[in-house]
Amino acid sequence: MTIQEIKNRFGIIGSSPALDRAIDVAQQVAPTNLAVLITGESGVGKEVFSKIIHQLSTRKHGPFIAVNCGAIPEGTIDSELFGHEKGSFTGATDARKGYFEVADGGTIFLDEVADLPLQTQVRLLRVLETGEFIKVGSSKVQKTDVRIVAATNISFVQAIDKGKFREDLYYRLNSVPIMIPSLRERPQDIELIFRKFAADLADKYRMPPIKLTEDAKALLESYSWPGNIRQLRNITEQISILEREREINAETLRKYIPAENYSTAPVLFKGENGEGNISDREIIYKFLYDMKKDINDLKKLMLTIMQNGGQGVSFNDNDSKIIKRLYEDQHETVENGHDDDIIIHSGSNINPVKPTVIHHEVEESLSLDDREMELIAKALQKHRGKRKNAAKELGISERTLYRKIKEYNIKE
Repeated sequence: MTIQEIKNRFGIIGSSPALDRAIDVAQQVAPTNLAVLITGESGVGKEVFSKIIHQLSTRKHGPFIAVNCGAIPEGTIDSELFGHEKGSFTGATDARKGYFEVADGGTIFLDEVADLPLQTQVRLLRVLETGEFIKVGSSKVQKTDVRIVAATNISFVQAIDKGKFREDLYYRLNSVPIMIPSLRERPQDIELIFRKFAADLADKYRMPPIKLTEDAKALLESYSWPGNIRQLRNITEQISILEREREINAETLRKYIPAENYSTAPVLFKGENGEGNISDREIIYKFLYDMKKDINDLKKLMLTIMQNGGQGVSFNDNDSKIIKRLYEDQHETVENGHDDDIIIHSGSNINPVKPTVIHHEVEESLSLDDREMELIAKALQKHRGKRKNAAKELGISERTLYRKIKEYNIKE
């Protein structure tokens, strides 16, 4: 079966290479029994891919059960998945089969699998490894032959780092990963999908389909679509029902699209508090990037100064800010009477300048090891060799200070 035939069968619209790649992987893995982990933002159609895998597999005549793990209360999730015995807990008036028993010989799609409690994750890991499970309130081990397809819209790396998801379970689920692109990653498909929804609604409600003007098409493609296909379908439905005019321009379309999201910028994974907060790692990366940029700019300035012998070199406001930012923590040079070695005149020439001294200062500010060794030596000298007092002032343990003294071969 070709990729286009799969698209026609399952109602997938688009010609994005990333989308075609996801469909191709789903088709190749379908005949196997490997676990599959589908990742992508909310609303991209992860359940459709789970159905592709099931329908193209040898299990297509067996049961297919889709479970939204985030919608089941923590207290009942084990009973839902694995079943329970009569009297195993309050309200268990009868024995009940769980999804893993009912879906024997078929496929279970675990949507939002990262929301599973840790205790349930242990049970799921056992099913993946041995095909065995135990009902709640029972001591009898049961076997099941179930293909597991899981999906999530959050970062597993963050969930694992926070201790909310087991790393061993992640690797078992991630036997074959499938990444579904978001709408903003395939803007050329957005209008096609809109037209398909509009045509379906016109047939359903027996009305003329809505059409977009050129400026409306441009607006449609420039929007970030955080809710992806689900959001696009909802907006198409609203416009089709509420607007009497069948030709929709950008002004009309803008009424249905939140103004703050006219952007193609990527949507961050949601944090624990549900907000798209920037992670510590991203902040560090940004800091390092900015620092690298400043250093490169400073190198260019120093090269210009040395080539001109320090004469006739003009600094603009931005140059001055860069130098000031890089040297603002170098107060030792001022205390030692070398503050005249760095002279900054915004918008004018600097004179005099000592190029060799400036070159030395740059290297000193960029060498962390030399800086650390110098601070340790000064602290030891200040406290007359007393490591305990020196370590306290440096903000490190005495053991770390001893290791640094040995590492840098500092003479006390």
